Amino acid sequence: MNRYQISLFSLIVCLLMALGLAQKPKVTVWVEDNDTVQCSIDLLSSYNTDSSIGEVEFVAQANQWDVTRTALAGGSGPDIVITPGPSFGFELAKAGLLLPLDDYISSMGWDKDMASWALSLGSVEGKLYSVPVELETMILYYNKTLFEQNGWAAPKTIDDLMTLSQTIQDAGIMPFSGSNSEWRPANEWYASAFFNAVAGPQAVYEALSGTRPWTDAAFVDAIGALDALQQNSWISGGLENYYTITTDEYWNAFGAGEAAMVIEGSWAMGSIGSYFGDEASNTNDWDWVPFPSASGEDTFAIGVGSTYSINASSKVTDAAADYLSFFFSPETQASLTETCGQAPAPVRITSDMLSEIDPRRAKLYDTISKASDAGNYGYLTWTFWGPKSDVYIYEEIEKVWGGDITVEDYLSGLNDIASQELAASETPPLPTR
Repeated sequence: MNRYQISLFSLIVCLLMALGLAQKPKVTVWVEDNDTVQCSIDLLSSYNTDSSIGEVEFVAQANQWDVTRTALAGGSGPDIVITPGPSFGFELAKAGLLLPLDDYISSMGWDKDMASWALSLGSVEGKLYSVPVELETMILYYNKTLFEQNGWAAPKTIDDLMTLSQTIQDAGIMPFSGSNSEWRPANEWYASAFFNAVAGPQAVYEALSGTRPWTDAAFVDAIGALDALQQNSWISGGLENYYTITTDEYWNAFGAGEAAMVIEGSWAMGSIGSYFGDEASNTNDWDWVPFPSASGEDTFAIGVGSTYSINASSKVTDAAADYLSFFFSPETQASLTETCGQAPAPVRITSDMLSEIDPRRAKLYDTISKASDAGNYGYLTWTFWGPKSDVYIYEEIEKVWGGDITVEDYLSGLNDIASQELAASETPPLPTR
């Protein structure tokens, strides 16, 4: 359906509604049941008054992804399908559960508003099935007050980071705060950061494209450096705490100055303020730097946090596509970022659209957008790896940390699975460097 057809369709619907002969089709969206999502629902509900094509109904679900996946397998589910990332959308598309979106790309203007590398992630066998949400990167947060009090400088290189971590531990402070108790895939946040920082984006690209094995010495060094953080008990005081403390507990420790740094994604900027200053009854402040690299060059491993698609079984596909256009517009994404603390989709948002947010956060989005456009970026595991490789990365790394397998064994297993997925065309599209 092109723009002319959509406009004509909208006009017909409006005329029929005026005559009392038609109602706007209802588009269902299943979302997680939490306060952050409720903020988004309140803002996105404006679609119901602005659109002449359809209206949207949000249905809160506990364990939204599991419920959605089960419903789709049974031939039902919501009209808008939200997945945890491109690899999950890839699997659904291969199973025939998602609607091809190619007819809507140009008519809805998605190709003009969204970064080309990001839009290509939803392609399967030459057709587009999903649109990515939440432009993300891994960065290093640090307790600015604690650093200033001790005369520590934010690290630029991996060597700086390792030396500083020992210095911080010697001072009786935890170098890092973190945990996977509430989200086991948090393990891959660290793997993503170290793969790209130590081995480098070019090496990661070559491995993802099958021209360099994951057993290469560059990746041994990367996972070895990550393993050192756990073996030295630098994260939350050791593995026992890493596996058990809550998200709130580790952020509170960081805000209170009990831990000096946090390795986490850009998404944390939406809530980090609640752990500092008046909101947390302390006087500490925070800041961020790009995750240190081997060379000291600023490079951002980027990806997306989730994807939106249309259910292949939907009866209101045009209305669903219209809602997606509303959702992915730069204006809507900027509003969600400012109002709800949500990370924006990889659409072209100008700086004046984000005038109300923390300048540290605005700087981040501006910086990674420029890195994206310039091709100066690395790759996050949950965006560019195949689904089986992705799960392997965050589950099996625990065996390395526990001393059950070596770094070399871990990478050998990853190489086997990744090679199989690549040969079977079961990996997300990889943008050309």
